[in-house]
Amino acid sequence: MQSPDGKITLMLDVSTGEPMYQVRFNEIPIVNSSELGILFQDFEIGKNATISSIKETEIERTWKPLWGEKAEFLDHHKGYIVEMEEKGIRYQLEFRVFNDGLGFRYHIPKQQGLTDSILILDEKTAFNLAEDFTAWWIEGNYDTYELLYTKSPVSKIGEIENDFNAHTHSTGGFPKNSAHTPLTMQAGENIFLSIHEAALVDYAGMTLLREEGHRLKANLVPWPDGVKVRTTAPLTTPWRTIQLSEKAGDLVTSSLILNLNEDNKLERTDYIEPMKYVGIWWSMHLGIETWGKEGGRHGATTENTKRYVDFASANNIRGVLVEGWNTGWESWYQEDNFDFQTAYDDFDLKAVTDYARSKGVEIIGHHETGGQVLSYEANLEAALDLYEQHGVKAIKTGYAGTMRPEGHFHQGQFMVRHHQKVVDEAAKRGIMVNIHEPIKDTGLRRTYPNLMTREGVRGMEWNAWSRGNPPNHTPTLVFTRMLSGPLDYTPGIFDLKFENFADQMTLWNELDGLETKGRMNSTLSRQLAHYVILFSPMQMAADMIENYEGHPAFEFIRQVHVDWDDTKVLDASIGEFVVMARQKGGDWFVGGITDETERKVSINLDFLGEGEYEAIVYADAEDTDYEKNPGAHTIINYQVDRAGSLDLNMKAAGGFAIHFKAK
Repeated sequence: MQSPDGKITLMLDVSTGEPMYQVRFNEIPIVNSSELGILFQDFEIGKNATISSIKETEIERTWKPLWGEKAEFLDHHKGYIVEMEEKGIRYQLEFRVFNDGLGFRYHIPKQQGLTDSILILDEKTAFNLAEDFTAWWIEGNYDTYELLYTKSPVSKIGEIENDFNAHTHSTGGFPKNSAHTPLTMQAGENIFLSIHEAALVDYAGMTLLREEGHRLKANLVPWPDGVKVRTTAPLTTPWRTIQLSEKAGDLVTSSLILNLNEDNKLERTDYIEPMKYVGIWWSMHLGIETWGKEGGRHGATTENTKRYVDFASANNIRGVLVEGWNTGWESWYQEDNFDFQTAYDDFDLKAVTDYARSKGVEIIGHHETGGQVLSYEANLEAALDLYEQHGVKAIKTGYAGTMRPEGHFHQGQFMVRHHQKVVDEAAKRGIMVNIHEPIKDTGLRRTYPNLMTREGVRGMEWNAWSRGNPPNHTPTLVFTRMLSGPLDYTPGIFDLKFENFADQMTLWNELDGLETKGRMNSTLSRQLAHYVILFSPMQMAADMIENYEGHPAFEFIRQVHVDWDDTKVLDASIGEFVVMARQKGGDWFVGGITDETERKVSINLDFLGEGEYEAIVYADAEDTDYEKNPGAHTIINYQVDRAGSLDLNMKAAGGFAIHFKAK
């Protein structure tokens, strides 16, 4: 089997009865002979198989998403459906090979001999890497993605401790020698690859177990009793995917994951609207205000929300997120503590939504569950009905803490089903969804475009109450977590040293106060660059609005888009630096970020259209220092065209942001 351009070769060998596959890229071995198969409670596939038929196809078409990194995607692949038989069980192995990678999955049709209830105990799928590639990985923690990445050979996955992750909550239960996907690797100077999955529906999330040397195996997140998947026939598994490219940046612009998902299934999409938003949020992480009413510092009051609505209306910001409006925050660890319909007595949902509507602003609702999934499901329809009644078209959900019922994990089939239920019920009421503490993204936004964005990352909030995220964190996220889909990282902090409200900050977390009250490892220009580099169709200006008022650099946030016609990675090195360009209409926006190393970059402007542009450049200044003087920046205007170039300097933990306005 080959990709349309012939660069990727996928070989399937069933001569011994055990289906084995190999992958080569530009004639170089990437995956040596590796197992395929599934172990069920009552039978097994992948042990004594024969091929009964092979069907080959080639598809080349374009499709348009409702929103995304591009206005149009190309789906060009060769498809192979291999009909298999094994001890009376019929099944299919389906392969699709694209120019940017491949995917394969298992189909088991309904047939005699299969019971109504099927239990999967293990998936035998393996990735026997040809060499000990360099990997960027986080441990395969069943409960969180909020970890910092480690760079090492694949053979060292699970053996290296990252001390930044020492305080991360975990219930344990996962193999230490495992990694989450996407798992991104470099296999040589001109070979990059990432293993992930696509179309995760009613199945367990997959982590990767490192076995001897650099051999990886699918490791499914279990139910409390150890069963991995509860299902029935017909059964279709998620796609197991391998993205391949000659440049790191081509992993970012790959459409493989989306192409392996189905087209939009929603009948109604008129309410789906990419947007920027501000919110009553960052002040709570700094301990200036509170989610609950304790201490007289409640953030989500009617008066405070109207202030945020006024700011959004005046500054080209479409949405206002309100966290902490509903009762239950003071009793976090009690069962069924959150009331998803009853407001605190200083918050009036009707008054707030009516006021926002009069100002042309959308209120973004909030449902924190504290991990109490069944309690939320019992109240879900009524809670969404309330939002629909008041015209709320978007919600942020949260699942912070240990899953309840006890024994379940954030990444298991139980939660895959739950998140799908929330997305389905929200769609019935014309509501978009932003998930925090989510199941991983696998491209379902194509099929359910009201599933806008999600966290699933060690995001901005960690800077408020820990040693912060190091400078190499976001240059790594672009090539790891972000390969799975949109990222609600919540950028845009302007008060980088937490000075403006330092006298009002209080400690609220055991991580707070390790070294002062949190730590930002970023310059202001880098914060602006994140709006180009970290894609999310719902993108937050995360700071308190007082820190934006009258600030000249806020103009970039006012102007930047969140839905794009085209995306290009201009230059990059994983974990070191990224320069990216995104287009909307006649305008282009470019962002650059670097790790702790100061860098000079030259940007060739040949990506621009014909004619002249005004380039408004927000960059680090001569005296910018991310520790001592992070807010120092310059704003300079240039007249440019596509024949020219721009030379820019990024200070340590710094960056730049450019708005190219067509004249």
